[in-house]
Amino acid sequence: MSIAQWQAAPDQPAIIASRVVALDWMRGFVMVLMTVDHASEMFNAGRHVSDAFFLYKAGTAIPVVQFLVRWVTHLCAPTFVFLAGASLALSTTKRLKAGESEASIDRSILVRGLLIAMLDPLWMSWAFTPGSILLQVLFAIGTSFVCMVPLRRMSNGTLACFALGLMFLGEALIGGLMKVFGGSLPLPLALLLSGGLFGKLIIGYPLLPWLAIMMLGWVFGRQLLREEPAPRPGRWLWTGGLLSLAIFALVRGINGYGNLLLLRDNQSMVQWLHVSKYPPSLSFYALELGLMALMLTLLFLWQERHPANRSGLLLVLGQTAFFFYLLHGHLLLLAAWSLGALHQRGLPETFIATAGTIALLYPCCRWYRAYKRAHPDGWARYV
Repeated sequence: MSIAQWQAAPDQPAIIASRVVALDWMRGFVMVLMTVDHASEMFNAGRHVSDAFFLYKAGTAIPVVQFLVRWVTHLCAPTFVFLAGASLALSTTKRLKAGESEASIDRSILVRGLLIAMLDPLWMSWAFTPGSILLQVLFAIGTSFVCMVPLRRMSNGTLACFALGLMFLGEALIGGLMKVFGGSLPLPLALLLSGGLFGKLIIGYPLLPWLAIMMLGWVFGRQLLREEPAPRPGRWLWTGGLLSLAIFALVRGINGYGNLLLLRDNQSMVQWLHVSKYPPSLSFYALELGLMALMLTLLFLWQERHPANRSGLLLVLGQTAFFFYLLHGHLLLLAAWSLGALHQRGLPETFIATAGTIALLYPCCRWYRAYKRAHPDGWARYV
């Protein structure tokens, strides 16, 4: 196995002394998918985005290929947030076992969370929405980190119930508040629950729907710490993934509550997969987290059977995901603008741009990984 031996006091969780490679592979895989989506955003004139009821008019034809290219990338954001929660649980426990104080850990999580959240309006918006302020996945992860400062003291059962409650009841809460406020939520509630457009401010990822995923990720990370002699979560990951997909099939089949008004027009595959991401519906949660759980099951099995595999593109991208994320959007925008191809090309150019971006940033990521390992207490610990 790639996991070091567990070292723990009796009745206390053990500590993973090295990275869980399966999690890095998963993160690296969705980094590739994310690059496809953002290359499409910069180059693809036919890019199809209708993953919210306010972006889609019932009965409108959906271009299958363009839809599927967009749809496969829906796995990215839930996986990023879930794995951020898992990694936070693993690193926090390791730091506690090393003797670091609770106050020091709280301060570190708070500072890192605020930094991550601020990078969306201050840095990423330049690439994705020039002239506007966009709050998307970094805002969701950063503000969720801030919330985890007090929430991490709750039990796994409490956090899991809180997370599932938000997922199952979020639509009812949003609907009830919209009735109170006459159809649209004010800015504070939009930041928390629904997202929306407020002049030049675009709230793509409201806090609470994504905090629910991070809390589940934290619980997952804590569960890994309880497995001996090394994490082998295949059975319960597989069961959880199948259960999640069953919930998706039920909710999408009933075609009512749980879909945030983005209902099926017919029985086609595209309509079944056409779920709401903005904000996340119960059907979105169930589908994407279910697929992620099944993929993680396979990756843990692969890790167990190939313990010597410690290199490769996905591993490097997975271990430098934040660094890659901060650079890739601006590189894609620069390439599209300099080639006169901004929103002017198609899927072939999208895939070429994806490959080119990864090829250019891969050596940079390898350098950054080596630098971070050589300076574990430097500025790189925040990126």
